[in-house]
Amino acid sequence: MISKNKFIANFLFLAIIGILVSCESNFKEVQKINMANFAPIGEADTINLKYTDSGKIKAILVAPKMFDFGNASFPYNEFPQGIDVTLYDGNEKKSFIRSDYAITYKRTSIVDLQGNVKITSEDGKILETTQLYYDQKREWFFTEKKCKLTLGPGNIFYTKGFDASRDFKDINGQAFFGEGETGEL
Repeated sequence: MISKNKFIANFLFLAIIGILVSCESNFKEVQKINMANFAPIGEADTINLKYTDSGKIKAILVAPKMFDFGNASFPYNEFPQGIDVTLYDGNEKKSFIRSDYAITYKRTSIVDLQGNVKITSEDGKILETTQLYYDQKREWFFTEKKCKLTLGPGNIFYTKGFDASRDFKDINGQAFFGEGETGEL
């Protein structure tokens, strides 16, 4: 009887070990599948995109690297090495945007610009901040971060929280301060 019980116990022990080992192997395979599903569906190097509407150029986007995550539940494009954008208004006036990093969200048409964000208008207005959002549908910039706004020589303002039209004709700040009152960005 003792040898039969030992045999059954050893058999059950080996069966349980076999099941546990096979489960771990399957778990690792499932992890690999999930990682593959979050990989970008596209990758581009040295891109130069021109956006047109009715035969007129509306924007030019230049970036050294882009990842397309169109397969994510909330699709987006990532620009991990930054972007340079030239925006054209209806009168062919330009605005220039530069940032160290950017993400464009396809469903909302929001662009998240991060790291040394600088916008320069053709008439010399400059906005500098660490993070800025751009609503492509409304053509509107906004942020809750500190900003430096240069409207001309000697006409510099600092603000925490800012929103403005693409051409800077309409500007709203939550709290404006003169130069030196709040410190640099």
